[in-house]
Amino acid sequence: MIEVPALLPALPEIILAIGALALLMLGVFTGEKSLRTVSALAVLLLLAAAAAVLPGYRDTVVTFGGMFVSDSFGGFCKILILLGSALSIIISVDYLERENLKRFEYPVLIVLATLGMLMMVSSNDLIALYIGLETQSLALYVMAAFSRDSARSTEAGLKYFVLGALSSGMLLYGSSLIYGFTGGTSFSLIAAAVSGSGPVPIGVLLGLVFVMAGLAFKVSAVPFHMWTPDVYEGAPTPVTAFFAVAPKIAAMALLVRTMFGAFPEISDQWQQILVFLSIASMVVGAVFAIVQTNIKRLMAYSSIGHVGYALMGVATGTPDGVKSVLVYLAIYLAMNVGAFALIIAMRRKDGATESIADLAGLSRTRPAMAFALAIFMFSLAGIPPLAGFFGKFYVFIAAIEANLTFLAVIGALASAVSAFYYLRIVKVMYFDEPADAFDVNTGRGITAVATVSALVTLLFFVFPAPIVGAAAYAAQSLFQ
Repeated sequence: MIEVPALLPALPEIILAIGALALLMLGVFTGEKSLRTVSALAVLLLLAAAAAVLPGYRDTVVTFGGMFVSDSFGGFCKILILLGSALSIIISVDYLERENLKRFEYPVLIVLATLGMLMMVSSNDLIALYIGLETQSLALYVMAAFSRDSARSTEAGLKYFVLGALSSGMLLYGSSLIYGFTGGTSFSLIAAAVSGSGPVPIGVLLGLVFVMAGLAFKVSAVPFHMWTPDVYEGAPTPVTAFFAVAPKIAAMALLVRTMFGAFPEISDQWQQILVFLSIASMVVGAVFAIVQTNIKRLMAYSSIGHVGYALMGVATGTPDGVKSVLVYLAIYLAMNVGAFALIIAMRRKDGATESIADLAGLSRTRPAMAFALAIFMFSLAGIPPLAGFFGKFYVFIAAIEANLTFLAVIGALASAVSAFYYLRIVKVMYFDEPADAFDVNTGRGITAVATVSALVTLLFFVFPAPIVGAAAYAAQSLFQ
C-alpha cells in the first residue's frame, strides 16, 4: 500500500486521471450537446493540474519505487504542456461545432493524452517511460482520425498508428537490450552500469540507438519524420494544432530526461546521434517547406526544422544547452499556438480553407488577422526583436560554448533558407490581390488566444527574465 505522502508528487497526474473519468461520465449522461461544458471543465482541470505542479517545483522527489521523479525540470515542462493543452481546447470548440464534430470525447482525449505526457516528463525508468508514451499515443491515434467521415482524417490516423507502433517496437527492443546488459530499467541503475572505467557494452550502445530512434519519431526528427506532413494535413486543424505544441514539448522533455538521467557518462556517444538528427531536421525542414502550398503541410515541415534547433541544445550536453532548449520550447509554444489559432480561423462560408493562396490580400480584408499572422511568421523565421530570434539565439550560443560552432553555423544557414517561405506568406497577405474574405465570426476563444500569443511573441524581449530564469533553474535540477 502506497503512503499518502508518496502520492503527492504525482498530484497533477492524479487530478487529470480522476478528472478525465469524471468528464467522460458527464459526457455520456448529457450527450453531444455537452461539448462546450466538457471543454470548459477540461480547461479548468488542466489549469488545476498546473497549479498542483507549483508546490513541488523546487524539490526533487523520487517515488513509486524510483520510477517517478518530480523536480523543477519536470515542473517547467509540465506547465508548458498543460498550457498548450488548455489553449488547444480553447481554440478548437468553435471549429468542432462548425464542422459537425460536436463530440464530447475530444476534450477528454486531450486530457488523457496530457496525462500520458506528464507521466513521460516524470519517468525515471524505462517501464514508466513506455507507459507514459503509450498513454499519450493511444489518445493521439484516435484524435488524428477524429473526423470519421473524412477519408483524409482516417488515413492520417491509420498512418500515425502504423508508424507509431513501429516506433514503439523499436523503443521496446532498445529498452530490452539495455535491460539485458545493465540488469535494470531504472535510469539511476543504468547510469551506474555505464559509468565505470571500462568500455561500454556494445549491447547498451545498440539499445541506446534503438531507444533514440523511437524517441526521434515522437519529436518528428529526420529521418523519422515521414508521418508528420501527412498527419498534420489530414487531421482536423485543431488536432494538428494540438500535435504541434503539447506532444512535441513532452517528447523533447522525455528525450532530455532519458539522455541526462540514464546516460550522462556516455554523452560523447549519444551526442553524435543528436548532432546528425539536428542537422538533418534543420536542413530537411527548411528545404522541403519551400515547395508546400498547403499551410498545414508547411507548418509540419516548419515544426521539423524547429525540432532540429531544439536538438542542437540537447546535443551540447551542458546545463546551458538544456536551458536554451527549455526557453526555446516556451517560445515555440507561444508562436505555434497563435499561428494555428489563425489557421483554424481560415474559413469562408463554403467551409475551412488551408491553401496559402487563400491568404492573398488578407491585410485588406482582415488587417488584424494579417498583422498577427505576420508577427508569428517573422518570429518563426527568427527575425529580431521577436521571441523566435531569442529562442534561436540561446540555442546557438549554447552550441558555440560547447565547441559545436559548425552546428550553429548550419542552423543559421537553415534559418536563412526557412525565412523564404515564412516571408512568402507575409508577401501573399500584404502584396497579392485580395481573395474572398474569410468569415469574420472566428470565435472569441481563437481571438483571445491569438491576441495573447501575439503580444507574448512581440514583447518577449522587454521582459525575458521570468522564462529565462525559470529555465535556468529547471535545467540545473538535471545536473545535481
